[in-house]
Amino acid sequence: MNLKDKYKDYFDGKTYNITTFGCQMNEHDSERISYILESLGYKKIQDRNKADFILFNTCLVRENAELKLYGQVSSLKKLKKENPDKIIAVSGCMMQTSTARQVIIDKHKEVDIIFGTKNINSLADLIFRYLETNERVIDISTDNVKDDFVYYNTPNDFQAYVNIMTGCDNFCSYCIVPESRGREESRRPSSILDEVENLVSRGYKEVTLLGQNVNSYGNRADFDMTFPALLEKISHIEGLKRLRFTTSHPKDLSDELIDVIKNNDNICNYFHLPLQSGSSKVLKDMNRKYDQEKYLERALKLREEIPSIAISTDIIVGYPTETEEDFQETLKVCEKVKYDSAYTFKFSPRPKTRAAKLKTIDDAIVQDRFDRLLDTIYPIFNKKNEEYIGRTVEVLLESESKNNPQILTGRTDTFKLVHVKADKKLIGQFVKVKITDNTSFTISGDLI
Repeated sequence: MNLKDKYKDYFDGKTYNITTFGCQMNEHDSERISYILESLGYKKIQDRNKADFILFNTCLVRENAELKLYGQVSSLKKLKKENPDKIIAVSGCMMQTSTARQVIIDKHKEVDIIFGTKNINSLADLIFRYLETNERVIDISTDNVKDDFVYYNTPNDFQAYVNIMTGCDNFCSYCIVPESRGREESRRPSSILDEVENLVSRGYKEVTLLGQNVNSYGNRADFDMTFPALLEKISHIEGLKRLRFTTSHPKDLSDELIDVIKNNDNICNYFHLPLQSGSSKVLKDMNRKYDQEKYLERALKLREEIPSIAISTDIIVGYPTETEEDFQETLKVCEKVKYDSAYTFKFSPRPKTRAAKLKTIDDAIVQDRFDRLLDTIYPIFNKKNEEYIGRTVEVLLESESKNNPQILTGRTDTFKLVHVKADKKLIGQFVKVKITDNTSFTISGDLI
């Protein structure tokens, strides 16, 4: 008897809970994990403490996520002692790196299963191994991405993520991704197209393509396909209403990509273009491979060619070599590009990166710059959203508002978060909304 048959009845009535830290790629990994667990017989529940299988899917990009994980895992020590049959697992980027993994191994004996970003497909076998031995199971692989069609659960039946590549070759001085995700590996176009076609045939309306740097898709591959060419092919799939992608590196943003977005109506008019710093000196220190002039030329070209486009960004405040003059250059870029939204961070040294060896700036100085950055960009966000008042926009309704079940939330193709009073039966549908109000972060209006 194989292990799957042996434990067939074990999973009856068993439940699971997944906590995900980090980016959309981590969220998509959790969707794959969820599919595997439910294939075994587990049922998803919201209360972590009541779950039979508890999993943390980790992120290593920011120190805050790392510290949060350690705290949440520690909080389960008593629960595990009282209920030794519970299985606690930790996966993801933190486990792919030896330093963070060793912390879990040495200090968190309550964790039963440890696996990396490239071992998700082996999860069922890891669980069987643990059930057989009742001993901790650790499985970390460095295998490259496979083209096999991968099954996964999605949070709803109208939106889905699709990985087109994994890893990163940019080696920014502050970033741990090449260590945790490995070098760039692009999936074959045929595999990606098959996956998107399958999703559309099942009724999915919006697909988001994922990669650490989608613009460099195909660079190290044994096939001839650029990201703009792939994007155009996918956009022509009949029935696909909306197509998004993230993340783009400014150094690889081509005119060809801008033209493809401009000329295909179902590719959303939204572009995430990480700045990180507006100072050419700091950008060089970060190994970003572009300067302020190049970045502004690309961002403003997007605005010129696609006037309706919304642009978001990432900004790091307090990189160790940043001076007040450098910080002022960041503010200058923000005022020129006029971002629609931004993810802002205070510099966080990550192990095994070059920037981790540099002397950090005093916390009070970093906090002051961070506050001034927000004081600069929030009014810009507000003004950009204010421009929507009086306009009628198409919104894909996604969920009920957390604060008011009579209010639904959704997104425009420009990724604006919209609040509208509507029946929850409309979730998953495209509706027309006339915008009547705004904040720096949302727009709201009436159903047409």
